[in-house]
This record gives sequence, structure tokens and C-alpha cells, in this order.
Amino acid sequence: MQPDEPSLVDRFGRVHTNLRVSVTDRCNIRCFYCMPEHDVQFKPRHEILTFEEIQRFVGIAARRGVNKIRLTGGEPLVRNSLPDLIAGLKAIPGIEEVAMTTNGVLLESHADALYRSGLDRLNISLDTLDEDTFFRISRRKGLQKVLDGIAAAKALPFKKIRLNSIAMSQLTESEIVPLAEFSRRQMLELRFIEFMPLDANDEWETGKVLSGEFIRETIESRFGPLIPVDPPDPSQPATDFRYSDMDLRVGLINPVTQPFCGSCNRLRLTAEGQIRNCLFSTVEFDARKLLRGNAGDDEIEQLLVECVQAKKAGHGIDDENFVRPERSMYQIGG
Repeated sequence: MQPDEPSLVDRFGRVHTNLRVSVTDRCNIRCFYCMPEHDVQFKPRHEILTFEEIQRFVGIAARRGVNKIRLTGGEPLVRNSLPDLIAGLKAIPGIEEVAMTTNGVLLESHADALYRSGLDRLNISLDTLDEDTFFRISRRKGLQKVLDGIAAAKALPFKKIRLNSIAMSQLTESEIVPLAEFSRRQMLELRFIEFMPLDANDEWETGKVLSGEFIRETIESRFGPLIPVDPPDPSQPATDFRYSDMDLRVGLINPVTQPFCGSCNRLRLTAEGQIRNCLFSTVEFDARKLLRGNAGDDEIEQLLVECVQAKKAGHGIDDENFVRPERSMYQIGG
């Protein structure tokens, strides 16, 4: 960002430096907390942003202070030539880090190319270590492929590899300790994420949320006290802890029971080019229309500013008047 370029500050003083870019709404599994099992309505391919359009948008965002990019989906690795996009994003002035969230199923065969393209960080979804539970959640087989992908990524010197686990009542309580044990053996940071109302079947309810407090108590009952630690990034969504018997962190992301909206610095670009200022926003700003309509960079930048200025103080999940987004997670970008 140039000295005379103002940063993306909303009405509440939050400075936005983190952009999540969905590269596709398609996926090779069907996790119920993200998308339907059958008859999924994907966007036509011509509606999905090209790599050139994504890079142009990120370049404009970088002028306003965005310095971290996270690629999401759907499943990013089902999109061809993804390393080309990563290399292009890394070359944009001001972009300090490019990360990716993946379900890990295709990671084993792609890990080396991702690293060589410049990808800095990986978040790999791992909700269970049990094949039957994996199938119940994802409605597909593939746990061993995920584990092989984790192993392949670990063999490469990525700056950071982290495991993400969605916590769901009456389903993953028994997975907490095994996942913690696995992450400790692998020396990988593990984050548990509370189940959020973004499932395609609209079956979310508060009773299905496995709270961060319960997860912490469960981990401590097996491994001893978890020691709170300062986060490396004050805007990160996770509350970090350190095991008392080893130098390894575990994080709890509690958007339902302990919202962290006050420090949110994130924006989202959907696969078809809609800017969102909150995961739970019901309003989108059409960047694709400008990108494909001969608009100048200044016009696109102004749209980005308008999106940030329209951001609400919080997501409102705990509000009785909360209206959940019409779109599910796979359509928004995780």
C-alpha cells in the first residue's frame, strides 16, 4: 500500500487486510455442514472468475492494504492449474502471504506443486479419524487420502500447516481426544470450529453446536491444563492455548458461543465474483460486473470501499432477529 492510499477501515474502526478468495464452488466430497448430498446446483463455468480477473481484483485490494490471501472453495484443488494462480498472486506488490484451505483428498498429488508455486500456508480439514464417521459427515469415502495428503504436505517446508475440525454435538464428541492425540504426534496445530448455520439442508440449531468450552474441558481432562497464549495475529478468529506438557498450540474458534466480530479483518470474494463483508452477510457487491464491464480500477476499488463501509458490527447469530444467508458455505467460500 502506498503512503497516500487509505486502508480499508469500516465504520467501527476495523482495518481489513485479509481476503478469502473462493476459486470454485465445486467439491469432491459432500460434507453436510457445507453442501447438499445430491442435485447440487453449481455455477456455470463461464460465471466463475478467471485467474486473470482474480489477480486484477487482488491487485486492487492490495492497493488498499490487503496483504493476506486465503484460497477456498468448494475444494480449491478441483480447479485446474491452481499453482499458476498462486504464483500470480504472490507476484502482486503488497501481498505478503498466500494460504489455502483444503479438504485434503487431492493434496498428496498436488502438495509439491503448491509449495513450488509459493503457497505459504495450508489448512487441512480433518473432522474425524474414524472412516465411518468420515462417511457420515462427508457422505463420501476418503479418510486415508486425507491422511496421505497431510503426510505429503508435512514432507515439504510450508511455513505453516494447520488442521481444522468442525465440532458438532452428538457426532464428534468422541473425536476430540483422538484428533488431539493425532495432532500432538504429528506436531501440527489443531483448531476446533463450532458448527455454524451455513449448512445446505438448513438443519442447524444451537443444540447441535459443540461449544469451545466443552472442547477445552475434554482436552484438559486427557492432557492437563491448556495455557492461554497471545495470538500471533490479534485479528485471528481462534483463541489459542498451549499444552502444558509440550510446545504445541491448539485453537478454539467459537463464532456461536463467543463471537469475535469486534476484531474481524476479513473480506470474501465468491467464486463468481461477489464481494462479501461477512460470512453471514445477506448482501453482496458485484465485482464481476465491473471486471467484465470495462470498469476502471478506481471503480472496482470504490465498490470494495462501499462493501467495507456497509459491514455490520457483528454477524448476529445470537440475535433473535438473525436471518441466515440464503447461500451455503460452498457457495460463499469457507
